[in-house]
Amino acid sequence: MKKILIYFFSFVFICFILPALLTKRDITTSVQETNNSVQEDNNTEVKEEQNNANTENEKYEYKNYGTINLLNHKTGEVKQVQIDEYLCNVVSAEMPADFELEALKAQAIVARTYTVYKIQNKKHSNADICDDSTCCQAWVSKEDRLARWEEAKRESNWQKIEQSVKETQGKIVTYENKPINAFFHANSGGTTELPVNVWGGSGLPYLQVVQTSGEEGYNQYSSEVVLTRQDLLNKLKEKYSDIKINFEKDEEVKILEYTDSGRVKTIRFGNHELSGVETRTLLSLKSTNFEIKKENENIKFSVKGYGHGVGMSQTGADTMAKQGSNCEEIIKHFYVGVEIKDINSL
Repeated sequence: MKKILIYFFSFVFICFILPALLTKRDITTSVQETNNSVQEDNNTEVKEEQNNANTENEKYEYKNYGTINLLNHKTGEVKQVQIDEYLCNVVSAEMPADFELEALKAQAIVARTYTVYKIQNKKHSNADICDDSTCCQAWVSKEDRLARWEEAKRESNWQKIEQSVKETQGKIVTYENKPINAFFHANSGGTTELPVNVWGGSGLPYLQVVQTSGEEGYNQYSSEVVLTRQDLLNKLKEKYSDIKINFEKDEEVKILEYTDSGRVKTIRFGNHELSGVETRTLLSLKSTNFEIKKENENIKFSVKGYGHGVGMSQTGADTMAKQGSNCEEIIKHFYVGVEIKDINSL
């Protein structure tokens, strides 16, 4: 009987009590391991958050060009401003805030490059650059810029502009380790232009004719100017008082030559031959990429693109950004053979 009881209790211990003890130990160990794992994850997240915070708090320091002397072309006042603060005003004046962020970043890099180029090649004796778009590049105060936007979009628009400048701090476009003369314009009409066809000179190797698709979707792509024969004659007489045109003869108003990009190089108006650039100025056309058509007593100029066509097309940049290109890819499309470098590395 005693042996039977011993066998019975041994059976119970082995089959029930011992497994329970082992299971409890496993659960305790598992819970402890889980707690340790959670703690490690939490520590990792905290470290990542601290690293991100440190990165966000890092401030880019310009060794040179951190501040610029900006000339107000209307008042003649010159004031010192931080370059990236200045660039926020430039980008907001030069490119619509509803363009893609990568296009705005490309504009920020190009505007920074243009600014440094102007500083190195001074045009103004008492300032680095001015706020006149016809001389240097456009600039508008934050207050004026906000006032022109819809109230609901003001804060988000300005944050986007600031983001484009902050995320490109210190970046400039270089050719042979020097800042380029970073021309840009609104819309190329599908093809950019050589600077020699606009301003003469020997040209620049990084400013070539390049194709850009998708620009026709923007309102800057096409425009028309319709003038009566007399209005056309009057506008041309402002510079050429002796001009005479027989509008009954097709040869009297005729495009004679085009540039490689398809823009008007030379055009005849009666007894004078004018360049496309001069014609654009005299007749207030948006570009030199135009065709002429006679319509009864009127002369119609059908224009493609907006601006001189040299360098980066802003609508072209936005098109490329919508297609997935980043700011550096956009810049290297419009400026041939360039590199994007940190200004402090020069």
